[in-house]
Amino acid sequence: MTDWPIHARIDGPIVMIGFGSIGRGTLPLLLRHFACDPSRITVIDPRDTDRNLVEAAGARFVKAAVTRENHRDLLLPLLESGPGQAFMVNLSVDVSSTAMMEVCKEANALYIDTVAEPWIGYYADPRLSMAERSNYALRESVLELRRRRPGGPTAISCCGANPGMVSWFVKQAVLNLAADRNLPVEIPADREGWATLMQRLGVKGIHIAERDTQRARNPKPRGVFVNTWSVEGFIAEGLQPSELGWGTHEKALPPEGRRHAGGCGAAIYLARPGAGTRVRSWTPTAESQLGFLVTHNESISIADYFTLRRAGRVAYRPTCHYAYHPCDDAVLSLHELAGRQWRAQERWSILDEAEIVDGIDELGVLLYGHERNAYWYGSQLSIEETRALAPCQNATGLQVTSAVLAGMVWALENPAAGIVEADELDFRRCLEIQRPYLGPVVGVYTDWTPLTGRTEPLFPEDIDPTDPWQFANVLVREMAVETAVEQVRKPRRRAVS
Repeated sequence: MTDWPIHARIDGPIVMIGFGSIGRGTLPLLLRHFACDPSRITVIDPRDTDRNLVEAAGARFVKAAVTRENHRDLLLPLLESGPGQAFMVNLSVDVSSTAMMEVCKEANALYIDTVAEPWIGYYADPRLSMAERSNYALRESVLELRRRRPGGPTAISCCGANPGMVSWFVKQAVLNLAADRNLPVEIPADREGWATLMQRLGVKGIHIAERDTQRARNPKPRGVFVNTWSVEGFIAEGLQPSELGWGTHEKALPPEGRRHAGGCGAAIYLARPGAGTRVRSWTPTAESQLGFLVTHNESISIADYFTLRRAGRVAYRPTCHYAYHPCDDAVLSLHELAGRQWRAQERWSILDEAEIVDGIDELGVLLYGHERNAYWYGSQLSIEETRALAPCQNATGLQVTSAVLAGMVWALENPAAGIVEADELDFRRCLEIQRPYLGPVVGVYTDWTPLTGRTEPLFPEDIDPTDPWQFANVLVREMAVETAVEQVRKPRRRAVS
């Protein structure tokens, strides 16, 4: 495809914070689909490894770290430089999302990010409890800012592949389930309508079920953390406590389960790191698999969005969590990380499109517990398709960057929505923008449950045979799991004598 559509015009300055794997993939899409002046684009990153890509596009590169101390002085002049409404695209790590939203409100600038991120040091701060270091707490800080400063320019929180695109998949999957049951339904107009429809369909819960089979030409070296997207981001979320939206069908908290004292109440956390927590799940290609229950914003926001209240009490809520099987090299990297007592490897590597020989990123949503058992709906994007569609990224990256593109289009079409989450955007419009970059998008029913193949276990198991979809059956109870969340340490270099 060479006749790419121009979706919108951006007349003001564009400030992109972060130029890692997602930033490198987003910039070409931005230039492809928006009418804008490249010279008014500024990319900020503390590493200038790829500044040649920025300058070749006609944009400006600033080598700097955005910090608590310098962010206003650094960013406000850029956002307020010249005519037109500015747009901040925050694709960084260790930069506070709420602080960026505050700056954008002050400059009347549009804003988008892919994760609710804190300032550097938050994830490993020994002064913070597990609950305080959770994505639940980070999301609540964004919601608190929305309550405190309502309205204003649109600021989209957590709009990548997941969180982001998967929230749009959930809504489409719900409509597909209804159509397949010949239920005459209109697209719900609000959260209550969506929650009512999901309850009517009998959905007990949702897995954000992903399998990344992208494979590198050379095997992972020892002492190197290898991944297909941000290593810093993956390690950070892997060392946070596992989190999940907690559904009304669940009978009891798991032994490690903890509730939050305040906030929306839609989620719980486990007193164990996501990188050390595995769950049973299913995707069409891999079928039955074990994934990591890594904390993600969508686990909380989706559960919250589809909560149905009656007379002030929760009448319905689906369980929701991530079930992530990363590429094989990343699985080995996590195993190595755990063996190092959660001390991050000193060397990191992100597999780019040139290093990967084959594989897909199969990312979708598994809606389970209903009349037809379970239904997976999502993207099966291959590395070969990715190379043909867009430069500077692998399949994992393109699922993220195309969602950023979709969110930016929605923001430009709805510029005064205030702070919003991806769950609140028009899912049809966003998927319409993103669809050309997702490869095959399929819906598949399955008879699999977390109890499949466990009728005659080799070892005794504590299962609930009365309801296959209890979280107690999903969670993998491993012997000697290390709950080392409170012992997270920074990478250390050995002294040379």
